[in-house]
Formats: sequence, C-alpha cells, structure tokens
Amino acid sequence: CRHQRRAATARRATAEKRFPILSSRPASEDSLPNLPEGIAPGVVTGKSLEILLDWAKQKGFAIPAVNCVSTSTINACLEAARKMDSPIIIQFSSGGAQFYAGKGLDNKEFHAAIAGAVAGAYHVRALAEQYGIPVILHTDHCAKDVLPWLDGLLSADERYFERHGEPLFSSHMIDLSEEPLEENIELCTKYLERMAKMNVGLEMELGITGGEEDGVNNEDANPEDLYSKPEEIWQVYEALSKVPNGNFTIAAAFGNVHGVYQAGNVKLDPKILGKAQTYICEKLGLPEGSKPVKFVFHGGSGSEK
Repeated sequence: CRHQRRAATARRATAEKRFPILSSRPASEDSLPNLPEGIAPGVVTGKSLEILLDWAKQKGFAIPAVNCVSTSTINACLEAARKMDSPIIIQFSSGGAQFYAGKGLDNKEFHAAIAGAVAGAYHVRALAEQYGIPVILHTDHCAKDVLPWLDGLLSADERYFERHGEPLFSSHMIDLSEEPLEENIELCTKYLERMAKMNVGLEMELGITGGEEDGVNNEDANPEDLYSKPEEIWQVYEALSKVPNGNFTIAAAFGNVHGVYQAGNVKLDPKILGKAQTYICEKLGLPEGSKPVKFVFHGGSGSEK
C-alpha cells in the first residue's frame, strides 16, 4: 500500500546518511506496525524524535529506557523491543560508557567514558535498522562534575552532524537537580542552545530521584526534594521554550526512586505531574486537557507495573 511504499522509501533514503557501511544491506522489512508518519526504523533524531515522543504521549504509554554497558545488553534490548513491537530508549551513563570502553583505557578527562559512549552509539546505529525498530539514542544522568563527559559527546554530535546532517545521539540528559534551581535552568538553557543547532534533544532533571544509581547515592535526600512543584516546572518550561529549535523533556520528581523496595516504602504522587500540566496550560492559555510538557520518569520505585 501507499504507506508501506513510503516507509520503504524512507528507510532507503536514510540508510546512507545513518550508517553508510550497511547502505547496501536492506533494513528489516518486518518493521513495527502502525508507526506514525515520519518515523522509520533506526535511530531517530530531530523532528522524528519529536514525533515519536508526541505519539507516545498521545497514545498514553511510556517508552522504556535501559542503561547498556556492552554489545550484549544493547542486542538484548533491541531483540526485546522487536518482540514487544515497541520503540525503545537505549542509553549510556558515564560509568557504563567507561565500562563499555574496557578497563585498559585511561579515563583521564573522561576519555574512556566518551570513547565508550561513542562506540556504543555506532553499535546501536549499525543494528537498530536491521531490527526494524525506532530507537532513541540517549545518555543518562550527567551531574555538574561530569559535564566534561557531555562536552566530549556534544563534540562527537557536531562532527557527525557535519558529515551526515543529523547528530550521533538523539538526546542527552543533564542532571543538575542538586544545584540551585536558577543555576540548573541557566546551565540547561546554555547547553540547549548548543544542542538545538544540531537537533539534539535535552532531558533536564528537576527535583531529586531517590535511591542509588551509577555511584550517585540519594538515599538520604530530603523528602521534600523528591517532589517537584508545578511553579518550578513552569519556570523550567518557560525558560527552555525560548530556545529556538529547542526540544526538551523534564524529569520532574514525584517521589520516584531508583532501586527495588518493599511495597509501601515508596510514596508516589503522579498527580503532581497532572497539576503541573494544568498550571502550565493556564499560563499559556491552552485548552483544558492539553499536555504541553513531555515528562520523563526515573527509577522503578518498587512498582510492579
């Protein structure tokens, strides 16, 4: 049918740009059914990233994100996504990326962490189209002291963009939740201005995700910091929305934590997110029921669903 021909054309058109070595090999024809127009199998960036995130929001589902530390874990994620007919976010933390590069590589000035993340990105790009699924290629928590790692990855994005017309990664996360809100917004705005020039998305964190992940321990965080306020979310949204061509998501806190916990030990309050959507709609004069913010949920929080 016409839609199938359009999808096949899109796959052929993007093959050379995305991963030239495999341009002569056809991507899997068994691609996901009912993908929105503008989405083809492979790593999605720029406008395609926006379309995919908006589609998930409209359909009412979250796209799962998995931190990967090896080619095996990447392949397992791609296979699982294919079996579940689901898009997926494959991401790297600085520690996971360093592990990916191998113990023999020096990590002075985040050399190994940068090299490992870039190597992982190329692995994902080589296989995502072959599995026939759309993949968001992302990097996870990046605190203030880890920003040199992000700087190295953005340089890789810029080089890739010059050659292929799109960034190497779909998006990156900056986690300045432990810094004052004003500094968090200022630095995120500065980075988004750089990222927007090559169509890279930004995920920023507001409020602290409890628990422990990748050596960052927030198990003793102030309980109040585990819950974001609608006014704070609006401050972030207002500032980042002013960046031309800026594409961003907000990891707001609603009591969510990293790790596995006994039932009753974690108190989730997702209504915070709904209240924030309503608050921002009123500020922007949008129709009731609109959802202008793209939210990110961190941590399993001990939830069984």
